[in-house]
Amino acid sequence: MSHYGSPPDPDPNQPDPGASGSTPGPSEPAPSEPAPYNPYPDNWNSAPQNPQNPYGQQNPYGAPAQPPPGAPGGPANPYAGPVDTNRPTFAFNGYAGWWTRVGAWVIDYIAGALASAPALVGYVVLLSNTSTTTNPDGTTTSHYSGSIGVPLTLILIGAVTGIAFFVWNICIRRGRTGASVGKSVLAVRLVNSDMQPIGGGWAFLRYLLHIVDSICYIGYLWPIWDSHKQTFADKIMSTYVIHAGIPQPRVY
Repeated sequence: MSHYGSPPDPDPNQPDPGASGSTPGPSEPAPSEPAPYNPYPDNWNSAPQNPQNPYGQQNPYGAPAQPPPGAPGGPANPYAGPVDTNRPTFAFNGYAGWWTRVGAWVIDYIAGALASAPALVGYVVLLSNTSTTTNPDGTTTSHYSGSIGVPLTLILIGAVTGIAFFVWNICIRRGRTGASVGKSVLAVRLVNSDMQPIGGGWAFLRYLLHIVDSICYIGYLWPIWDSHKQTFADKIMSTYVIHAGIPQPRVY
């Protein structure tokens, strides 16, 4: 006999913890297998709503889990190209050829000349009323007969209308719609790699970069053999002149 007495009899209402096949009592929760980790659930909105983890993902760092890029409620795709919803996206039907681009330039040139026609009229009036005489010492003297205010006013008006037409046609119109007057007539558009107009500021910068094309006129002739029909200014600006038509292609 033990000095400490016999052990108490076991309670018949309590299961033997050492017996096999015993089930936990009502006060003990049944063990369950942990749910597999799923970083991309099919429906983010049906995930358990938890203020600490609204998407039901286990985050060991304590920060709220976020959906992957492109999922509802997730961040924007960082590799997606910028799309300006305020500008149209044009369909594509091939790159405009050299002769088409020359034709559009000729139309724009004629339209610009008409806009600045008052200046040309003023020069004609000024020259027609100017006479030149040769002095005995071999020098020449010019004399203007009539009012000089009329031709100067015409020249000033022509300069203002010519500049205004250039800003509207080449910068604003072509920058916002992709087409100057000449490009509209021939159904071609100036676009970037997203098939959208490039904006007024970039259109003006591209116009200035034509100085590179004017070096021996090589840049202006480059679209004849270039696969994308680009001038040097187009390559620098990553712009394209396209025919408006069917769905846009991938531009390389």
